[in-house]
Amino acid sequence: MLIVWGKNDKIFPAEGATPYLRDLPKARLHLLDAGHFALEEDGEQIARLMRDFLGRTVKR
Repeated sequence: MLIVWGKNDKIFPAEGATPYLRDLPKARLHLLDAGHFALEEDGEQIARLMRDFLGRTVKR
């Protein structure tokens, strides 16, 4: 599982991301320098993270 979180998110603070790692130990967490709308603020970086993650996890 890929988790991408904006570390400046005022609605869902970054501290809320780390419990996911406890419950999903194989998850990969990336904290971006973004707010609640991280996809709009840094869509290119998120796309790169998704391509990399899928390239490593999806069997062809």
